[in-house]
Amino acid sequence: MTRLLVLRPEPGASATVDRARAAGLDATSVPLFEIEPVAWDSPEAGSFDGLLLTSANAIRAGGEQLKELRGLKTYAVGAATAEEAREAGFDIAATGDSGVDRLLGSIDADLKLLHLCGADRRKPLEARQEIAPVAVYRAAPIQSPDLSKAGGSVALIHSPRAGRRFAELVSDRSSIAIAAISPAAAAAVGDGWKSVDVADRPSDEALLALAARLCNKPQP
Repeated sequence: MTRLLVLRPEPGASATVDRARAAGLDATSVPLFEIEPVAWDSPEAGSFDGLLLTSANAIRAGGEQLKELRGLKTYAVGAATAEEAREAGFDIAATGDSGVDRLLGSIDADLKLLHLCGADRRKPLEARQEIAPVAVYRAAPIQSPDLSKAGGSVALIHSPRAGRRFAELVSDRSSIAIAAISPAAAAAVGDGWKSVDVADRPSDEALLALAARLCNKPQP
């Protein structure tokens, strides 16, 4: 079986590794980034109709200011993000399992949403809602991650930024298969890899399903 390389930051990396191992995969984590809180001021909650969360990192890094926003209906991308928000006292109005664009397309177009996000936020493609982004965390590059076992692996790419960083760090791409969470993440890694495949939808579950197919694929 081909080794699976999980590159996302902690604690998401360990969660993905646990799910992968439960599915019988030989998974190991080598995070390329570390999540760090950034200083932020909470806007007036009454100015918004709801809260948009696209990563559980926003809740983990948000700090005491989150208490001022608990009255807002929360729209979360992914079950893990929704659960983290629920445990922090937020009322979940809707959960999307196929990325932020699909979630925004399924809710009221007239909403004014406060988006607690990372410093490297990807702007939704065709949002009908009015969205005000506020960065509450950043993903800081880890210097010299140990990629000595990357050769011959399947590498999980959870974001375009991770794709670009991985491409910068790897000199010999020819034996590494890429499993990307989205077309944008796949494009970010560039060319020269053994293969590049994209998950059926932008979720960790779909990405792991793709990884399982690649890891269990007979070698020529």
